Amino acid sequence: MNVLLDNFALFREGFLGTVELTALSGAIALVLGVIMAAFRVSPVPPLRAFGTAWVTLLRNTPLTLLFFIAVLVLPRLGLNTWSFFRLAVLALSCYTSAFICEAVRSGINTVPLGQAEAARSLGMTFTQTLRLIILPQATRTVLPPIGSLLIALTKNSAIAGGFSVTELFSVQKALGEKGYSIFATFVWVALAYLVLTLFISAVFRLLESRLAVAR
Repeated sequence: MNVLLDNFALFREGFLGTVELTALSGAIALVLGVIMAAFRVSPVPPLRAFGTAWVTLLRNTPLTLLFFIAVLVLPRLGLNTWSFFRLAVLALSCYTSAFICEAVRSGINTVPLGQAEAARSLGMTFTQTLRLIILPQATRTVLPPIGSLLIALTKNSAIAGGFSVTELFSVQKALGEKGYSIFATFVWVALAYLVLTLFISAVFRLLESRLAVAR
C-alpha cells in the first residue's frame, strides 16, 4: 500500500494516460474500422482492394514494429512535430482498426442478403443501404467482439510506455528506478488495468442488453 500512497500522483498520471490513450485510439479505431469494413463490402473494386490491403498489412504486423515505424520512420517523413503520445495513438488506432474492420464485416455478413437487394430495389444507394439498413442490424452482432478488441487495446497500450509515453506501465519503470519493489508496483498496475477492463466490459454488457431483441 505504501508504494501507492507515496506515489499516488505518479499512479494517477499513468492511469489517466492509459485512459486517454485507450479512449482516443479506440474512437479513431472504431471510425477507421467501420470505414474499412464499408470498403471491404463495397461494389467498387479499388475500394475493396484498399480495404483488403489495409487489413492484411496491419493485422499481420506486430504492434511493437508499428510503434517503431511510428516513432522512428514517420518523423522523417514530415511528422517530426508530433509528440510520442500522438504517434502512439496513431499506431494503436491503425492496428486495432484492422481487427474492428473484420468484426464489423462479419456482422454485415450476418444480415440477410435479401434486405440489401430490397433496399436497392427501392432506389437506395450503397451508402444509404449500408448506413440505414445493414449497419443498424449488424451492430447487435458486432458488439461483443468489439468490446473484446477494446479490452485488448487497453492492454496493448502498455507498449507505449516503452516509447516515452506516460501511461500505467511506465509507472513501473519509473518506480523501479527509484528502488521500489517491482512486485508491489506490478500488483497496483495490474489492479488499475483490471478496473479499466471491467469498466469496458460493463459498458458493453449494458449496450448489449439495451440492443438485445426480446425473445
